[in-house]
Amino acid sequence: MTASASQDDRTFVIVGASLAGAKAAETLRDEGFAGRVVLVGEEPEPPYERPPLSKGYLLGSDERGTAFVHDRAWYDKQNIELRTGVRAEAVDPGAHAVTLAGGERLAYDKLLLATGSVVRRLQVPGAELEGVHYLRRIEHSDALRGVLVEGARVVVVGGGWIGLEVAAAARTHGATVTLVEVDTLPLRRVLGDEVAQVFADLHADHGVDLRLGTGVREIAGADGRVASVTLDDGTSLPADAVVVGVGITPAVELAQSAGLAVDNGVLVDAALRTSDPDVYAAGDVANADNPLLGKHIRVEHWQNALDGGPAAARSMLGQDVVYDRVPYFFTDQYDLGMEYTGHAEPGSYDQVVFRGDVPGREFISFWLSEGRVLAGMNVNVWDVAADVERIIRSGAPVDPARLADPTVPLSDL
Repeated sequence: MTASASQDDRTFVIVGASLAGAKAAETLRDEGFAGRVVLVGEEPEPPYERPPLSKGYLLGSDERGTAFVHDRAWYDKQNIELRTGVRAEAVDPGAHAVTLAGGERLAYDKLLLATGSVVRRLQVPGAELEGVHYLRRIEHSDALRGVLVEGARVVVVGGGWIGLEVAAAARTHGATVTLVEVDTLPLRRVLGDEVAQVFADLHADHGVDLRLGTGVREIAGADGRVASVTLDDGTSLPADAVVVGVGITPAVELAQSAGLAVDNGVLVDAALRTSDPDVYAAGDVANADNPLLGKHIRVEHWQNALDGGPAAARSMLGQDVVYDRVPYFFTDQYDLGMEYTGHAEPGSYDQVVFRGDVPGREFISFWLSEGRVLAGMNVNVWDVAADVERIIRSGAPVDPARLADPTVPLSDL
């Protein structure tokens, strides 16, 4: 097949029935593409959003169905071939074909990889015992809803966003929670000491037992089921359940075996094209050249999937696409809600500025480099994310004193 084939004759294949994949398929139809669209996913469920898995659905405040991007009938109405429960085994860019489990080959004109990420597994004795849980898929959240109950003894391993959200959900349901984190503070590598302390205090105030600066040596069981967790310092913690949240890795196997350029994800340009001009990537798996930031960046958050899928679809259609979104994510834990806009890697900033009431957890924090704002996080302060993004996009130096002054409107900066 060639790019010169008429639109109605072309086949666009999307591997990864994820949020990015579903939004890409939706955008293809919204943009008037009348050719064949095939959306392939190894999970049995139709595409869904992941935030509810550790937030509303896990807390019990949202129904399961609210996680799904669309119901199955929608894909039929849009003439999108949704193939769930089917794994893509190989991509042959030269032949423009994807091989599915069972041997079926799908020919494509354009291919989008939206394969997402997989959880990192805990590599200690006992990690395969019954009662050790991960949270990446909707069935994981289904299982946890039956575990995070009143009186349960839950050990959460990992003080990242998933670990903290699970800890909050467990405490909300009345479980006893111990959180184990090898670093000195949860989220320290992401937020730095000053802001990470806010989240440590938040969880301590809600009864979470924080075990910081230590890892897990072993998980012990009784009759094949989790009974306790032994830490590196020798402490033994009784446990009815262990939830592991030690990060994710991009699912690059298909891209690697196809000979595409891979480095911390599938390398793509600002139009989300891989090293093969007819193959694109979006979502967690894509390490994209971001012109605004002046470097490649891989973003593991919902907003990137929501925005990246449509951008990739438009690029596949030949539109002029420059994917220069400012990274954004959010979290809800107990009575704390926050939005984070921007990108401030450890070592990239030289100053953190606070505006508002930090002890009262109603503030905005800014990460600066040479007076320029790299990122901002609003905690229980709302309707400011757009202003924060504009400050970041401007690239202009900002007076830290005015930035810290709540009487100075952000729009003036």
